[in-house]
Amino acid sequence: MQHPTSADIQRVREFLLDLQSRICSALEQQEHQSGSQAVFEIDDWQRPEGGGGRSRVLQNGEIIEKGGVMFSHIQISNLPASATERHPQIAGAKAQALGVSLVIHPKNPNVPTSHANVRLFVAEPEGQDPVWWFGGGFDLTPFYPNDSDILAWHQKAADLCAPFGEQVYAEHKQWCDDYFYLKHRDEQRGVGGLFFDDLNQWDFETCFRYIQAVGQGYLDAIIPVFKNNQDKAYSPAQRDFQLYRRGRYVEYNLVYDRGTLFGLQTGGRIESILVSLPNLAAWSYRPEWDEDSPEKRLTDYYLKPRNWLEELKQ
Repeated sequence: MQHPTSADIQRVREFLLDLQSRICSALEQQEHQSGSQAVFEIDDWQRPEGGGGRSRVLQNGEIIEKGGVMFSHIQISNLPASATERHPQIAGAKAQALGVSLVIHPKNPNVPTSHANVRLFVAEPEGQDPVWWFGGGFDLTPFYPNDSDILAWHQKAADLCAPFGEQVYAEHKQWCDDYFYLKHRDEQRGVGGLFFDDLNQWDFETCFRYIQAVGQGYLDAIIPVFKNNQDKAYSPAQRDFQLYRRGRYVEYNLVYDRGTLFGLQTGGRIESILVSLPNLAAWSYRPEWDEDSPEKRLTDYYLKPRNWLEELKQ
């Protein structure tokens, strides 16, 4: 197996920083078209244990209530349990991890929350060859779903996967459905997308091209979602429902999310780790929704694993 060189890791780093910049610029354009001057503030930081990152956060915009697009490249001297559970052979090894991770919480309940990340992990167990893999994906969490948005989202995912193998979309969609699942609620976090980890079955260059396609795919897919929905009117009741559903997002990220656990176990920068949490969320006690309401249909229909391409094309 080809192992990444320092030059390879530098190329990945440059791609990630460029991706972060392009995503922030595209989302800022959505803000500015609404008359808002909100921008992603830049916060560069260093980590005492080694490495650092660039956090970019936009808050209280007209379109985006809170969005974080985070780049990090950290050095780890002793790998934690979250990294070695599936790879016991690298326990205690030194390693480096670099990636871009983002969560965008729009203000308008008609615009879904979205998440994406792409990352590279390289461990160097003493006396052994380096162990490396890529990971990432993107997923969509609507409150008032739009079928055409869901279809376009999954079509983009399928299209970017196609050059890498006919089964890649199906496998990584299934992985997404399995991973972004709130077991204690018995519901999906949203309508899915792609998720993958431990990606090294191809050569390094092919794996790298795949995460480039995933990063660009998120950007290509999310901007039309904003354009289609950000100017729609909404009621106070719909806003309340959005905050209630955001509570589920918080539950998932604090209880299940592997990236959050990894950051906490490696002594990461807390503000950057928890930037995925919205500024506002709510937990109402057992709210009841009318049987024929869109709120009820969200959980009864949309938050179930489905073959969206097949169902929505019919």
